[in-house]
Amino acid sequence: MILVTGGAGFIGANFVLDWLAGGGEPVLNLDALTYAGNLETLASVDGDPAHRFVHGDICDRALLERLLAEHRPRAIVHFAAESHVDRSIHGPGAFVRTNVEGTFTLLEAARAYWSALPQGEREAFRFLHVSTDEVYGSLGPDDPAFTETKTYEPNSPYSASKAASDHLVRAWHHTYGLPVLTTNCSNNYGPFQFPEKLIPLMIVNALAGKPLPVYGDGLNVRDWLYVGDHCSAIRTVLAHGRVGETYNVGGWNEITNLDIVHSLCALLDELRPDAAGSHARLITHVTDRPGHDRRYAIDARKIEHELGWKPAQTFATGIRKTVQWYLDNPRWVANVQSGAYRDWVARNYAAREAGR
Repeated sequence: MILVTGGAGFIGANFVLDWLAGGGEPVLNLDALTYAGNLETLASVDGDPAHRFVHGDICDRALLERLLAEHRPRAIVHFAAESHVDRSIHGPGAFVRTNVEGTFTLLEAARAYWSALPQGEREAFRFLHVSTDEVYGSLGPDDPAFTETKTYEPNSPYSASKAASDHLVRAWHHTYGLPVLTTNCSNNYGPFQFPEKLIPLMIVNALAGKPLPVYGDGLNVRDWLYVGDHCSAIRTVLAHGRVGETYNVGGWNEITNLDIVHSLCALLDELRPDAAGSHARLITHVTDRPGHDRRYAIDARKIEHELGWKPAQTFATGIRKTVQWYLDNPRWVANVQSGAYRDWVARNYAAREAGR
């Protein structure tokens, strides 16, 4: 059995579904079900004896100790995190609590559990920490892509909290010997992504005929990774990664935010045309967010050379799959858009509209 934290969130749930579909061993899935956690994403494995869901918080040490003692997982895959930059600007405390205190609590529970395992099980145990390229800071237009040795230069409360968690994971390995692995991924997209993030937000707004809010000039660059490829990378690192190592996971797709939005509009014009005209008419430039990093780019050669992993999807194939999934699953989209989510979107973007 493996323990997955944050397995009802976007990447975590995709990983759980991918893992079980691939015939992996059972999953113990721990999630606090905050606004971005959604059990409906896991509906296809409801009742599956290989999937056990537990509603709980990674800051709850007693719960973690009980789950580890009862289920004796051979690995922990740690997704649980607050992950939205804009929310971290409005409320950084939740990010420090979950990403820093939560990771610390999980590491301590894992260390105590691992230390008491029989020798063979101790040697086989792994703690895989899933992190982000945002810990590396911002790149200039001609700077080389992030490698695993790039200096950490986080610029938002979110990336600072994830950088802190990365440092804790590293320290628990070097100080206590805990067998850890860390992955730093680029921007993920794909099915089941909560519609506060760029790609699902633009799809949902475009289908509703609402403005498509693009921060600033829209020329911020990100490296885009299809979530299914990310899941396969995590499987690979868990199975074959060298203990104590970090692996950058990217899609080799550097694209500006504005180009992303235009690509989505073109796909929607093809797949769900609007009688009012091209969806691109809805693009609206709004006031940029504070400290908006200009460019991220992942150098993913280490994971390819050492472990043989590379992404299967191009951006063209991945984004078409993604748009089609949102068109095919309107009920899921409607159900995750709670009143609280709608209120937050209105509050975040109304202020930017007023200031543009």
